Amino acid sequence: MSSVRTEEDSLGKREVPAEAYYGIQTLRALENFPVSGLRASPHLIRAYALLKWACAEVNVSLGALDAERGRVIELAAREVAEGKFRDQFVVDVFQAGAGTSFHMNVNEVLANRALELLGRPRGEYSALSPNDHVNFGQSTNDTFPSAAQVAALFALAEVRAAVQILSGGLRRKGDEFRTSAKSGRTHLKDAMPVTLGAEFRAYATALDRILETLPGTEAALAEIPLGGNAVGTGVNTKSGFRSEAVRRYAAHCKLPLRVARDPFETMQSRWPLAAASAWLKTLALELTRIANDIRLLSSGPATGFDEIRVPEIQPGSSIMPGKVNPSAAECLNQIAFRVIASDLAVSMAVQAGQLEINVMMPIAAYEVLFASSILAQYLPVFTRTCVEGITANPANLQRYLSSSSALLTILTPKFGYLKVAELVHESARTGQPVKELLVAHRLATAAEADVLLSPAALAKLAEPVE
Repeated sequence: MSSVRTEEDSLGKREVPAEAYYGIQTLRALENFPVSGLRASPHLIRAYALLKWACAEVNVSLGALDAERGRVIELAAREVAEGKFRDQFVVDVFQAGAGTSFHMNVNEVLANRALELLGRPRGEYSALSPNDHVNFGQSTNDTFPSAAQVAALFALAEVRAAVQILSGGLRRKGDEFRTSAKSGRTHLKDAMPVTLGAEFRAYATALDRILETLPGTEAALAEIPLGGNAVGTGVNTKSGFRSEAVRRYAAHCKLPLRVARDPFETMQSRWPLAAASAWLKTLALELTRIANDIRLLSSGPATGFDEIRVPEIQPGSSIMPGKVNPSAAECLNQIAFRVIASDLAVSMAVQAGQLEINVMMPIAAYEVLFASSILAQYLPVFTRTCVEGITANPANLQRYLSSSSALLTILTPKFGYLKVAELVHESARTGQPVKELLVAHRLATAAEADVLLSPAALAKLAEPVE
């Protein structure tokens, strides 16, 4: 058997590997864009296959495609949606504008698998064509953004689940540390008491609040341009194709997809991808803050805060024996930085639309899906390897708290701001503990100072006033 087959497109003939399900246009893309070695997200492949399945069904029902061709295209699309033939989607992420190269990769794989199901050889496009049959009534301009937005919905569902795992882990730590009073810090300087539990509950609440904003982004992504074809008019589609294709696509995806209220706007603008990216960036900003706090609170042990201890998951130095770092939090930081960088790339791509189309869709889709994937994969790991194993260091919590001159703030209602400020400066200048100053200045007896600054009293100060 020959190791190649000959295919022809509008630019001429080329030899394609005989075993390949992709065809000549994919081959040209491989030759023209050998950029990164990065390939499309599985979410995008699945979303595109489900789209092609829906379109084939509708075209058969409308008489635009015969039942036999429609049947094998649907079967091929279902197989791809289930994860088969993933190695045949070979076009680089960096490719021709609008995603035409990847779209034709999809059309060719489905056509050649459908030909195989018909008992025909791959490449016999006179019997079943990637363009004339698999792609009937469709264009890259409406299918790529539709599939990209559906893929983003798939990916964001995974991110939501991962964030919920992390939020739950942080909230459980908040409950565990609810009575662990400590010195608060503002501007990295001593402030009024809080509890370690309040800090960790606040981290969880921040993530929960971000999750509360996700449905708005999902609603924007669910309005898709499918059926608009080249510029939004739906040229070369049968009457009723647009609404029925979206309805069937929604059913296959199990998502509340909607027909575009303005088909021209959804062809021109890719702002829903920008919204998804912005949501991911906002999440990344909060994750960075939380990771930084965990690193700061666990710094030391001799020269840092050392208020908490993080799990020792791996050695931290190739030269200093016994050194252990907050490696999991450091990894989370790096992931968050990459998500933020992805948002810049998406922003540049989304603003680059011109007239009836935005040709920078491939990079926008890739960055949203990549950012989603690294968050979805790592947040449960971070919860398991870091958050769940965090322990408090009660000795340092109490030492810092009892020696903080910020505690004198509770005396301002009785002695006034200026008098208390004098005591604060004296404590800083002399190093005398707050308790001793209260007694020395006859503001309290030793017994009263003991009660005032007891662990129970300090813990009460750390609770919010109703």
